Amino acid sequence: MKKLLATVIASAALLSPVAQADLTEDLQNICTIVKNNDKGELRKKMRGVKDDYRMRLGDFYEGVSCGGQSLIRYAMANGANDVGAYMVGQMGKSDLSKPEGDGMTLQQWADSNGYLASETGKELLDRLN
Repeated sequence: MKKLLATVIASAALLSPVAQADLTEDLQNICTIVKNNDKGELRKKMRGVKDDYRMRLGDFYEGVSCGGQSLIRYAMANGANDVGAYMVGQMGKSDLSKPEGDGMTLQQWADSNGYLASETGKELLDRLN
């Protein structure tokens, strides 16, 4: 099984060490949820994070990595279109347009890897336009 790593760095400075540990624990299985394309479970987890930590997806998105990829890239790579499209809808346009760790935006990465034709890719294009 692929090694899945969930690390929270975005907005972590605002949380106490105990809260950081709790948030990391709460997000631990988010990669599995994304890979399994379980939109209902993802919505439940995101609602819990929002209620417990007052954080939206955009607040912690940059700090979560699944197999070295961001959540939306991971969803595209695994054909998890339901959760991918849902996450695109939850993110702000400016967050979706930011270059990621490799210097490529989601749109550039999806285009270069053939994912723009997927449901998530189409949702991304609609959201950015």
